[in-house]
Amino acid sequence: MIDVLLGLQWGDEGKGKIVDYLAASYNIIARFQGGPNAGHTLYVDGKKVVLRTIPSGVFHSHCLNLIGNGVVIDPVSLQQEIEQLLPLRPDVLQRLFIAHRAHLILPTHRALDAASEASKGEDKIGSTLKGIGPCYMDKTGRNGLRIGDILSKDFRKKYDKLTQKHLQMLRQYDAVPDWEQWEQPFFDACEYLRSLQIINSEYWLDKLLKQGKKVLAEGAQGSMLDIDYGTYPFVTSSNTIAAGVCNGLGVAPSRIGEVYGITKAYCTRVGSGPFPTELDDATGEELRKVGNEFGAVTGRSRRCGWIDLVALKYTVMLSGVTKLIITKADVLDNFNPIKAAVAYIADGTETNELPYDLCDVSITPVYKNFPGWDKPISTCSTFDETPQVFRDYCSFVEQYLETKIAFISNGTGRDQLLTIF
Repeated sequence: MIDVLLGLQWGDEGKGKIVDYLAASYNIIARFQGGPNAGHTLYVDGKKVVLRTIPSGVFHSHCLNLIGNGVVIDPVSLQQEIEQLLPLRPDVLQRLFIAHRAHLILPTHRALDAASEASKGEDKIGSTLKGIGPCYMDKTGRNGLRIGDILSKDFRKKYDKLTQKHLQMLRQYDAVPDWEQWEQPFFDACEYLRSLQIINSEYWLDKLLKQGKKVLAEGAQGSMLDIDYGTYPFVTSSNTIAAGVCNGLGVAPSRIGEVYGITKAYCTRVGSGPFPTELDDATGEELRKVGNEFGAVTGRSRRCGWIDLVALKYTVMLSGVTKLIITKADVLDNFNPIKAAVAYIADGTETNELPYDLCDVSITPVYKNFPGWDKPISTCSTFDETPQVFRDYCSFVEQYLETKIAFISNGTGRDQLLTIF
């Protein structure tokens, strides 16, 4: 079976640490969507490591790691990431596999991303400017280049053809970055990628599953950024919910087992877009400071607010979450009261459902207040050691979401994870 782990908010939920913890029970960790806009942070031997494209199982010597066909790959970024990991895990290349069908991010994809975002002015979506959106556009437009193409003798011809198309598109923009400076590093990195294990991943996975191997599919970004079900148009360019696993890895729905859904104990969002529980005040600033809410990849400060149970129940429903994981519970140690949105007033009407278009309605959250706890969660080694008020809070969240909590992260350390079964 393939178990799934994904974020339930707008990304940055702490997926990297949880995958790293769960990896001990799996044989294969597989990324199924997204690209180098991911920033999965792990602390290994006291050192902070940020993974962008490589699955978070890389630090477990028994784990094979697959970059699936649903991922878009920047060769330069991937090579840099591998070279960063080699001193820490010299065997990384023996355990890393890349799907033939994963699409390539070209230098002109990055140029299109930057030029398009700059032209939007105040209507910016909040792109990470990694070229991911334009790459997915070429994929759906049937123009893209894939990892398998770098093995072709006609690769340069295919590259030039697609680049010419991009140059025609770039003529409509006033501000275009100097993309040509990125071209030689791109070709050098493609040459490097030719030496890696590039495979027909759908057959590879099928064979391993038939052997009884356990697979964990690792999501990137968050469910509220899903291209179909997120806060459109302020979304990413891929399917970030559990359904994306089937397309992103080439597996049947019947092979999906447990679905782990991760949420912070509060909410954050990077970039533009609706955020019903955002706190543009001293409390929001304190959440940002205590939670160290700055992007692992971009360094951008994150917008912060109270947990939104309305949105959370929506994403739990979309992916059929079977096990809930709450991260950064310790960040709330010094807040009193603690609030949770349990309904919306949408254009004057109370609702427990997420509106079709959050950009087009006036939303006021309806909050339920919880007392703060007088004992730091970060000092607890078991769930039973946590204060009763915290356990009552967790019980309410479970009842509201109709989903059981499996783990609670109460600090940045790899061992700071409370198990609840």
